[in-house]
Amino acid sequence: MWRSLRWLDRGIKAHKRPTEQNLFPIVQGGLDERLRTISAQELTKRESPGYAIGGLSGGEAKGSFWRMVSLSTDILPTNKPRYCMGVGYAEDLVVCSALGVDMYDCVFPTRTARFGNALVRTGSMALRQGKYKDDFTPIDSECECSTCKNFTRAYLHATVTKETTGCHLVTVHNIAFQMRLMRDIRQAIVEDRYPQFVRSFIKMRFGKTVPQWIMDALKSVNIDLTVPDADGYFATTVEDDFQKHPNV
Repeated sequence: MWRSLRWLDRGIKAHKRPTEQNLFPIVQGGLDERLRTISAQELTKRESPGYAIGGLSGGEAKGSFWRMVSLSTDILPTNKPRYCMGVGYAEDLVVCSALGVDMYDCVFPTRTARFGNALVRTGSMALRQGKYKDDFTPIDSECECSTCKNFTRAYLHATVTKETTGCHLVTVHNIAFQMRLMRDIRQAIVEDRYPQFVRSFIKMRFGKTVPQWIMDALKSVNIDLTVPDADGYFATTVEDDFQKHPNV
């Protein structure tokens, strides 16, 4: 963590193209609350156009993950973008946005496409499975990407594990999915209805049983999924960090 701060000071001195490049210092400290707090506090002493939150996409327990994100966003300036590095699961994007994160990057949408997995709001669609052999519908009938407009699940099932074309087509869809999700998140925030959006997303993705870490993270920002909403939806917890099967 201290080495990262020294690198930052050297980087600031070497940074000669501020109108062309943005230098985002990275909050480090692993899962150590004290070190991560010091790191975030030290970064805010340096003038930067934005700040990154690093070291949280390496397979750590999700209960620790969200707490380190929340700790970081609580300290970083609210008038500068906060960028969570390497985070790309749909539920992570929704939860971390609730915790105050603005930007993300991740290889997940393209990497999982290479294994024939298409991203949808209910989870991940494994197009390799035989049940899609005669399914002549698009991955997502509401998606406007070129893959969904021109190719069926059956075609993708037939090609995704045999030809690179299939992987490319699923990649196009997965990136479109991520971009549409982030647009929806942004619009819900702009319209001051993000808690309702979160509830709708969680209901579609997980149904009545939601991972404990998600319940805890959302409750920390006053989105309590154990309390029924206007439609009567509420959820109970499960210990699994990840969704094992799509909510279909």
